[in-house]
Amino acid sequence: MTKSLKTIGALFFVCLLMSAPLLAQESGAEGRSSLFKWSIITGGLIIALAASAGAFCQAKAISSALEGISRNPNSAPHIRFLLIFGLVLIETLVIYTLLISIIILMVQWGKY
Repeated sequence: MTKSLKTIGALFFVCLLMSAPLLAQESGAEGRSSLFKWSIITGGLIIALAASAGAFCQAKAISSALEGISRNPNSAPHIRFLLIFGLVLIETLVIYTLLISIIILMVQWGKY
C-alpha cells in the first residue's frame, strides 16, 4: 500500500468514527433529521478535504519557491512576492470552502 492510500483510508475511517453518534439518534422526524445529519457530514468532509488540499498546495508552493531562491538568490524579491500572492489565493479558496460548508449547515431544511 502506498503512503497516500493509507492516509486516505485513515481519514475515511476517522470520518466514519466521528459520524457514528449521528446514527445513534432517535428517529422522530426522520426526514429533517436525516437531511440534517447528512448536511453535517457533508460540511465536515468538504472543509476537511479543502483544508488538506490547501495545506498540500501551500507546502508544495513554499518548497518550490525556496528551491528557486536557492538556485538564483538575485530573484528572491520577485519569487517572494509571487509566493505570498499564491499563498493568499490558496488560502482564499479554503476560506470560500469554509463559507460554503457553513451555509450548508445553517440552511433550515424543514422550511424549504
